[in-house]
Amino acid sequence: MNSISMLFLLSGSLIALSILASRLSSLFGLPLLIIFLALGMLAGEDGVLGIQFDNYSVAFVIGHLALAMILLDGGMRTRLKTFRVGFKPALSMATVGVFITSGVVGLIAMWIFDLTLVEGLLIGAIVGSTDAAAVFSMLRGQGININERVGATLEIESGTNDPMAIFLTLMFIQLLISDENTILGNVLFFLQQFGFGIGIGLLGGWLVKRLLSKLELVPGLYSLLALALGFTIFGLASWVGGSGFLAIYLCGLMIGSENTRQLQHILPVYDGLAWLSQIGLFLVLGMLVTPTELMEYALPSLIIALALIFVARPLAVVLSVKPFFKFRWREIGFISWVGLRGAVPIVLAIFPVIGGVDNASMYFNVAFAVVLLSLLIQGGTLLPMAKWMRVQIPKKASPRQRGSLGILPERDYEMFVYKVENHRLDEQPIRLLRFPSGAMISALFRNEEMIHPKGSTRLKLGDILCVISREEDLDNLNELFNGDNQLNQKQLAFFGSFVLNGDAMLVDVAKAYGLTISPQEVGVSLGEFIARRVGGHPVVGDDIDWHGIHWVVNEVDGDTVKKVGMRLY
Repeated sequence: MNSISMLFLLSGSLIALSILASRLSSLFGLPLLIIFLALGMLAGEDGVLGIQFDNYSVAFVIGHLALAMILLDGGMRTRLKTFRVGFKPALSMATVGVFITSGVVGLIAMWIFDLTLVEGLLIGAIVGSTDAAAVFSMLRGQGININERVGATLEIESGTNDPMAIFLTLMFIQLLISDENTILGNVLFFLQQFGFGIGIGLLGGWLVKRLLSKLELVPGLYSLLALALGFTIFGLASWVGGSGFLAIYLCGLMIGSENTRQLQHILPVYDGLAWLSQIGLFLVLGMLVTPTELMEYALPSLIIALALIFVARPLAVVLSVKPFFKFRWREIGFISWVGLRGAVPIVLAIFPVIGGVDNASMYFNVAFAVVLLSLLIQGGTLLPMAKWMRVQIPKKASPRQRGSLGILPERDYEMFVYKVENHRLDEQPIRLLRFPSGAMISALFRNEEMIHPKGSTRLKLGDILCVISREEDLDNLNELFNGDNQLNQKQLAFFGSFVLNGDAMLVDVAKAYGLTISPQEVGVSLGEFIARRVGGHPVVGDDIDWHGIHWVVNEVDGDTVKKVGMRLY
């Protein structure tokens, strides 16, 4: 069998096995990325297939391509409005937090491996950043619905902290292999990484979004054009000394900032490409490692991983977030726990090998072991930790399917498909439904037959409705169809049985429920009162204890609290 045939046979089989093995994730609670890494190791030199793959340069290129694709997709799926609550703390963790994490881990590594200070700090720099692929796949893949403040902070941090880790890694490598290293040069390199990365990413993303909105292409070409231009922006930022990873993440953020017709063609394609990138990347990295060598570093790597998880990461989060931003301790605890390490530390560990650093295999094997342990310990316990730290919020009804109609270039109409599960809608005539003014039912399916809906048509439980509307009506539609019994019970338990408007004056609420307020709170609304108590950026799920009652934010619009639930003890 020739080499081309063998390449197709092995790559196709491994990818197919990875996808099929993903069922183990739901059956046994194993993180998907662990499964991909394990399959790569089984296919590698000490595994079942015995594939000898030790080309670090090829793995380095594959790692950059895959991470660029993952970050582009992640940026497009990060809602721009979440930046109001997550950008500042995420940026603090992406810079100061990575610096503290790297320093603490570096000192511990220096002591465990009996290294010089610079060698120990190089290990800290390599494992100092969280991984976008791991964070995106874990939070979205496990269906954990956490509050916006925590979720936005974690996602933005994972997409923006690579420049700091790369800067520290390259700086310490340069210190080890050359004496020509100055403080001024390092400062300039740091400013280049962030400055050019941010500037080129934002400007390039805006230009790509404008270009996509003006072009009329075959639907399948929009995703290819966006990918090609995203890679161009990555390459341009890297060429001028900036961070390509930061640039392509911000490029994706700009492209996905508006739900355009073109974006509806791009995102489904990128979902598959992002998964393919993750599978391919972790298979390659799994084949690159030699398990027999890895075992030599198992015990010291375990100590470093535990120090990273239980000491360095929590300390970095507390010091970089708590003094400056109003996060609750349980939110700080969950953010500390979701310091997932993934492909980025392993790719960074290739730098010392390519750079010719002495004992380079140590850095690679330690990074690999730390990633494995992080995914097992942290990735495998995200759901129970989210429940324990009380950062989850109940899911609300959402369309079973949705898709753009492709009629208008901007603010296009969409088709939302709902199933009638709300008992209050049973036997209700359509004309009496409180539909948004711009929405209409285009089709109704009952017992697998299509019925042409009229104003007098009465809905029945189990009906499938196709609703044509715009994205701004989605919340109202979700509220209308929000009727699953189990879902409602969870929402009532979380938000409380009574819901008040956020613009209700605090003095009126106090009179109605026999509460007392201070003179300074007389002219304040209930929503403003809660927003001040939580730090000015309220999110759904925020709660405060006032007069023995939990007041829970039920709905927000920007920084304005629209609805508040009362949850009695």
